[in-house]
Amino acid sequence: SGSGTCCSGSGVFSLSLLSSIISPDSVRLVNGTSLCSGRLEVKTNQSTQTWSSVCEQDFDQQDAEVVCRELGCGAPSVLQGALYGDVEPPMRTKEFQCGGHESALLDCRSSGSDRTTCSPGKAVGLTCSEPVRLVGGASRCAGTLE
Repeated sequence: SGSGTCCSGSGVFSLSLLSSIISPDSVRLVNGTSLCSGRLEVKTNQSTQTWSSVCEQDFDQQDAEVVCRELGCGAPSVLQGALYGDVEPPMRTKEFQCGGHESALLDCRSSGSDRTTCSPGKAVGLTCSEPVRLVGGASRCAGTLE
């Protein structure tokens, strides 16, 4: 039983180390169940560390593919407004125009014009497939690594 404790502990350490290495500093998913799901936020100001929500009408499937890849997750499976909470200011007001092949969301072109409003309930919520998962445990934090 001593070796089981050792190995399970090092597995957890490796996973947290992996997510800190692959976690980008320009996009994040918040309020979800993992690194690979949540309400999309984009860093809009490097110096002040300001994160902004994204309006659903400014974001599409190709944009979602880029975000999931940038986060080190699998392909997008759900793209739906307000799935992980409503819009919180500040709000990013330019539309993303990704081709789907870019390695980072901020590499994509974006529209020149600013939108002034985003309807309530329209913040981008995104779920990407998980690159790894724990199955058969008592909670999502325990189980066999796949």
